[in-house]
Amino acid sequence: MATVTKKELVDRIAEQLGFKRVIVKRVTQQFLDEVVAELGRGNRLEFRDFGVFESKQRAARMAQNPKTMERVPVPSKRTVKFKVGRLMKAKLQEIAKAHAARDGQASRDGQVAVPTPMKA
Repeated sequence: MATVTKKELVDRIAEQLGFKRVIVKRVTQQFLDEVVAELGRGNRLEFRDFGVFESKQRAARMAQNPKTMERVPVPSKRTVKFKVGRLMKAKLQEIAKAHAARDGQASRDGQVAVPTPMKA
């Protein structure tokens, strides 16, 4: 599985839309800055059919250092949860089925497991 960078996405969008790369990069960065700012304010961001970003507060807890087995306090922290939207989920399942069929791994009933994001 390949990693796609912001630069590659900006280049691709600029080419497809015929805009200068600098403009697309500025718009993309502004969008990302706004997402971070809204999550920082504790707001929920909903992009219909794509997904929902939500800022969550994780409670403080006791953990264990696996090397020393010593119990260590972990402070509370803020994290971001993403829930996949309807269209994205359908597209991912479609892609997974195509890959499974191509690789000969499709089950008898045609169901293919699609990994879901871990809950925070």
